[in-house]
Amino acid sequence: MKPITILMIFIGCLAGSGWASAGSPSPTPQAKTANSSASLFQWAASAYERKNYPVALKIFTKLAEQGDADAQFALGVMYANGEGAPKDASQAVTWFRKAAEQGVAKAQFNLGVMYANGDGVPKNASQAAAWYRKAAEQGDASAQFNLGLMYYNGEGVPKNASQAAAWYRKAAEQGHASAQFNLGVMYDNGEGVPKNASQAAAWYRKAAEQGHASAQLNLGVMYANGEGVPKDASQAVTWYRKAAEQGDASAQFNLGVMYANGEGVPKDASQAVTWYRKAAEQGYASAQFSLGFMYANGEGVPKNASQAVTWYRKAAEQGDAKAQFNLGVMYANGEGVPKDYVQAAKWFYLGKANGVEADKAIRQIESRMSHQQIEQAQALATQWWQNHH
Repeated sequence: MKPITILMIFIGCLAGSGWASAGSPSPTPQAKTANSSASLFQWAASAYERKNYPVALKIFTKLAEQGDADAQFALGVMYANGEGAPKDASQAVTWFRKAAEQGVAKAQFNLGVMYANGDGVPKNASQAAAWYRKAAEQGDASAQFNLGLMYYNGEGVPKNASQAAAWYRKAAEQGHASAQFNLGVMYDNGEGVPKNASQAAAWYRKAAEQGHASAQLNLGVMYANGEGVPKDASQAVTWYRKAAEQGDASAQFNLGVMYANGEGVPKDASQAVTWYRKAAEQGYASAQFSLGFMYANGEGVPKNASQAVTWYRKAAEQGDAKAQFNLGVMYANGEGVPKDYVQAAKWFYLGKANGVEADKAIRQIESRMSHQQIEQAQALATQWWQNHH
């Protein structure tokens, strides 16, 4: 089974902490002298770090009302998180906006997130993109990443893969792991940049070395297929394992395949079953099919037709063609379920519709059925198809 490559894209969460260095200096003279706002700000920041939120909120509020941009940002974070006061997205937006208008990059980013998610303001993708851009142009990596997402998805800005890649690159060069991963995907797929497997692998590696599970998975795929790197099953296994241990279902499945085939590791059916099961329990259809197959054939687990049916069914209900066909076989033979030609034919019809070669099995099962049973099976298959499409 060929491993798969996936693209993970998401909007970042609110920026917080780091009060003392939260953005650019205010454009108006508001210097924090040792005897004025600076000492108060540090006092508030210290209270916040000690989780003395009521004291921090009181001091930040006083400073924010005097126009202190960093205090305004801090106050926005406290209202967004419900620290020292009830959570209030509208108040968070108010204070983020005040700080953002003074040029605080983290506040500009957070205000963009609020618009993107519709928290405290009506959802507005163009406003989100506008605030991300302000922060991105100041070098904020999270804003650069999110602006790349907006261009990639055409949200708030015209869809533009080359602009997406450009903003991903800016964030990636600052070490933003998700941007590194997404830039790798752009090179992998030739979106916004010329297709280049070696560049894809290079960016996947940077993200993977930071622990990014999807990048670890994709770097494993590159090694498994010899794309952008020399083909190396052992390296594929290494990266699959790293992602699998983080709970990535695709990597768990792929690691199971490597154990089943003895690629990059000694062949070990019980280890294959272990990793198939982890992915299958997360709802991964190919793993559910593979686990069913292992139970049907007694590979790595005791042979158990009932368990085979259970896992084939889970995958079949998700539309896995091979599982649908094999479930039909189980019904045709009465293995793990009572023999039922109508159910067998239903699953054969669905497997064929989803691309598996089932004509011979259909002819054989229909030769044992009455015309009424065939019509019943066709109706059941049609009903399933309509319910799932």
